[in-house]
Amino acid sequence: MKEFRIGSLPVKEDGPVKLIGIVNCSPESFFSDSYTRSQDVFSKAADLAEKGADIIDIGARSTAPDARPISVSEEVLRIKTALKDFPGSGIPVSLDTMHPEVLSAALRYDIDCINDISGLCNRDYAGIAGDSGLPAILMAAKYVPGDNLGIKETIEYLSIVMQRAEDFGIENVILDPGIGRWTAEKTPESDWEVCRNFSDLKIFDRPLLAAVSRKSFIGDLLRKPAEERLSGTLAVTMHLLNSGAGFVRAHDTEDTRDIIDVYEKLNLINR
Repeated sequence: MKEFRIGSLPVKEDGPVKLIGIVNCSPESFFSDSYTRSQDVFSKAADLAEKGADIIDIGARSTAPDARPISVSEEVLRIKTALKDFPGSGIPVSLDTMHPEVLSAALRYDIDCINDISGLCNRDYAGIAGDSGLPAILMAAKYVPGDNLGIKETIEYLSIVMQRAEDFGIENVILDPGIGRWTAEKTPESDWEVCRNFSDLKIFDRPLLAAVSRKSFIGDLLRKPAEERLSGTLAVTMHLLNSGAGFVRAHDTEDTRDIIDVYEKLNLINR
């Protein structure tokens, strides 16, 4: 794996694991406790960094299947308000959007990474991302975000995503297998299959993202709402760390930092 940086953070094959703290300035989010008003995003980010987040992932649109849709212009406004205090702060920021207009607006601020759940399906977006020179978190997607079912399609669709990245000159890629209820066809068992076989994704020789925080497949098993899925999330996360995840995206920064620290101690990874 080629080493690279996200802001000042080095990304290396042998660790340490990078923790991505989630900040949603979208009241439509499936997990209401994660919502932060756009004008309060910087203070929330600083708090998460203090609690152990290496990178802050900021999104202004909920991508849950049943979320209330918003216009692109509203997403742009939320993002511009959220990012205005970050330049010069030194806090590494990842932008979670799949709309080229939002990405263009955010690039005027101090962002360090791009998080595209559509896996560069949009060529205009892919062109902007490539021109930016920034690292990119890219999710499995053939036609729409997370349309992969099971581990075989996940590998196939991530191969397609990697080809798109190469076509647009994006060299530093973190791969997201798209775990979660992204489409009507996605079943909980599909997600469990990907989790069980997560280590198969190491064939790409790219950093892998564990993004399972409070997701529905955990709730389906435990019969619990999003607010009560922390213990299940941490159990799955530890399994994915043992299976090769180099990045973890989480709502619960302090608890997730704890299990990463334990994982790294057990595996003699120096932070």
